[in-house]
Amino acid sequence: MLATEPDGAPRIAVLDILRGIAILGILFMNINDMGGSLWAMFGDFRNLGWTQADQVAWWLREVIANGTARCMLELLFGAGMVILTDRAALSLGKRVVMKRYYLRNVVLLGFGIVHLFILLWPGDILHSYAIAALAAFLFRRMRPRWLITIGLVAAVAQFGGAGYFAYYQPQRERSQVAAVDEALAAGRPVTADDRKLLAKAATDDAKRAKSKAESHARIVAEDKARTGSFATWAAMQWSVTVTLQSQGFELIVFWEAVSVMLIGAALYKLGILQGLRSRGFYLRMTLIAYAVAIPLRIVGAIEQTRFDDAPKTMWATVEVAREAMTLGHVGAVCLLLGTGFGATLLRPFIAAGRTALSIYILQTIVCLWILFPPFGLALYGTLGWAGLMATALAINIALLLLANAYVRRFDIAPVEWAWRSLVEGRALPWRKATLPPFSGELRPA
Repeated sequence: MLATEPDGAPRIAVLDILRGIAILGILFMNINDMGGSLWAMFGDFRNLGWTQADQVAWWLREVIANGTARCMLELLFGAGMVILTDRAALSLGKRVVMKRYYLRNVVLLGFGIVHLFILLWPGDILHSYAIAALAAFLFRRMRPRWLITIGLVAAVAQFGGAGYFAYYQPQRERSQVAAVDEALAAGRPVTADDRKLLAKAATDDAKRAKSKAESHARIVAEDKARTGSFATWAAMQWSVTVTLQSQGFELIVFWEAVSVMLIGAALYKLGILQGLRSRGFYLRMTLIAYAVAIPLRIVGAIEQTRFDDAPKTMWATVEVAREAMTLGHVGAVCLLLGTGFGATLLRPFIAAGRTALSIYILQTIVCLWILFPPFGLALYGTLGWAGLMATALAINIALLLLANAYVRRFDIAPVEWAWRSLVEGRALPWRKATLPPFSGELRPA
């Protein structure tokens, strides 16, 4: 199913469904940082609650969903890049295409900055994706196999390579320390290098203990600030944003987004994201992707819930697992759309996909400015993992209903309208055209 936006951009129903699922899914990833300590996710996530129900909710989120909504949006950004530039390239020169695409993302960058520093959401992805899209654009004309190769190599280089060394080096050192300790216990002589190794291990243990103490203190400070006044809440949100940006978080997200956008561009060129391949293809894709992702995710969850300082294999496999799980979800959606029941079930998500940017901003307003802040309903810190996930589900149901009611009357959502109007340099039409009553005669247009 193909339609067009008021600015002329084509819409593809399958992509809208995937986008709608992704943008609603993103709230399950964000709400714990909105309704509880963001720093707890970098420290001890039990701080948000660890009852039996909380553990079930965390495990479901970690294995099935964590990072997949973000990954799906990145894939769709890559697909959108091909759609917009290929369509425009039919009638416009390369320079004009680049100018329009860059302008589109520069404006989106501005929206992301407002989201960061005005609406005070440290986890904004708009600015990150806007910057990443500017880089991914340079590769758009490559063949699918090269886009996939570059995307996978970039992902493995950052996450797989860095994760491997982060795991291997500490593991190797622990084995060496254990061997020296065993020699000392047995009364065997040890070398000066062995004693240096023990001294280094002791120093590393002290650093880890200090880091844990600092992490706990940071969580306590955040809890206090975000349950105080508007001033303390706003200052903490600003502080978290600045800290994340200064610690190189932006570079990590940029690299991740570019690599997956390239893969998304390739999958669109191959007709995979649009649901154009056979049912057998999507069945194989789904089974293989889940067969890779689910075991890696389960192992990663087990490692995290040991709550120790031992090196974790997930440091090296986290990106492979995230991308595989996302591809499994894409395949499952395409399989569902091939059935009457599935098509009916997923049809409402078209509206969510068409209003995705507005939904994303609304999620922040509802959670960060109404439900959880001290000047709102002050629910911060009162919900565990289970309560937070249930709250996200309730909000998403309401937003899905709102999106479907909205698109029945309007062609374009408010934030999308502002974004595209700024890009076009004119106010785009936003209300659906009202057709005159049918007179009973068929007349040529």
